[in-house]
Amino acid sequence: MPQFKFGSVGFYKRLASFAEDAKGSAKVEKIVSDIISSVRNDGDKALFQLTEKLDGAKLNSGTVRLTDFDLRAGEWSFSRRDRQAIREAIRCVKAYNKKSVPKNWTARNPHGAKVGERFYPIRRVGVYVPGGGVPLVSTIIMTTTLARIAKVPEICVCTPPNPGGSITPAMAGVLSLCGIKEAYKIGGAQAVAAMAFGTKSVEPVDKIFGPGNAFVNEAKRQVYGAVGIDLLPGPSEMLVIADSYADPNFVAADLLAQAEHGSGNEKIYLVATSEKLIARVEAAVKTQLPDLSHRVAISKVLKTNFAVIRVPNLQAAVKVANFVAPEHMGLQINPHKLAEVTQSIATAGAILQGNYSATALGDFTAGPSHELPTGRVGRFSSGLTVSDFLRRSSVVRYDKGHVEKAASVIEVFARLEKLDAHGRSVSIRAN
Repeated sequence: MPQFKFGSVGFYKRLASFAEDAKGSAKVEKIVSDIISSVRNDGDKALFQLTEKLDGAKLNSGTVRLTDFDLRAGEWSFSRRDRQAIREAIRCVKAYNKKSVPKNWTARNPHGAKVGERFYPIRRVGVYVPGGGVPLVSTIIMTTTLARIAKVPEICVCTPPNPGGSITPAMAGVLSLCGIKEAYKIGGAQAVAAMAFGTKSVEPVDKIFGPGNAFVNEAKRQVYGAVGIDLLPGPSEMLVIADSYADPNFVAADLLAQAEHGSGNEKIYLVATSEKLIARVEAAVKTQLPDLSHRVAISKVLKTNFAVIRVPNLQAAVKVANFVAPEHMGLQINPHKLAEVTQSIATAGAILQGNYSATALGDFTAGPSHELPTGRVGRFSSGLTVSDFLRRSSVVRYDKGHVEKAASVIEVFARLEKLDAHGRSVSIRAN
């Protein structure tokens, strides 16, 4: 596993190289560009050819969309216990995200004019849900629930089919429990292209949400501008800050949990205040690993993408964490230090406080969306919120008396920027 000596020459440069997502190769760029062009030019014909070629599924305009029966059957496939658990997760996500819905407001500015903001939902959004080796049914909850809180009128979901041309009953069932009526069995860059530009079977959307592999992210990057996108989230990340109060078994469990997502490119970090603790966590990792079903994929991550950093104190640990800007950050430290350290963290996507705040709670049920920035993007971006599904307009209303008060300001700027038509548009009203 990579070792980083805190304070050594070039420490932060090497850490940045390790932390940042690998950029899409020129080959991926070209493949995605060709897929997007094909779908944009040939619509359904290209979409179904690509689905057969890349997913092995033969679909057509009559079978690409999930029917109401498909969705209900997926819901019926759940046991009572599973259905209750999924509904509880939805309730938690709703309760959390309702708190962050922005409110319309108006006020008077220094000229006495009315100013304010108005928020309203995006007309139509598309959500991409990965469905390969690890079908992310929780992503449906963590995206579409926010869209519904925002009262988005139309929500379209795309997820890749299996070679038989269907999706897992669990995926269909969670779509149904989340109230989604429009879902398509298409994946990869071709799904992004279909949502961005539309085909006969898929109406275009205004903004695309959801995580994906390198091809999906590259497709989102290439269609941005024609449509909006949320983030370009890469492979999952977990950074744990641990001191003598940490339970090595808990630390190891969280690191292993985030390493099992399946791409093999996940990044995990242990930032600890003692060599003894590091050794105990490493021993716990070795003990727990053989029992895990994804141990082969996890072992690959441990070998190449597990950074261990020994720091002299928690202040140094915070510096490292703020530099890495991890997707998930666990604070398994002295409980009396939690508030102070949390106050110092400025870049994490999600902060999990204390020994019992397992990373899976944030992934599945705690409340915040698990779609979070990766690859140090957290330095300037945040995780998904309801406001991402809303449009904002500023509102301005001046009467004649207010215009008269503003006229001298406008005159100065019109003169400085040599825009006399701007100046006249106000002076003609003031005079």
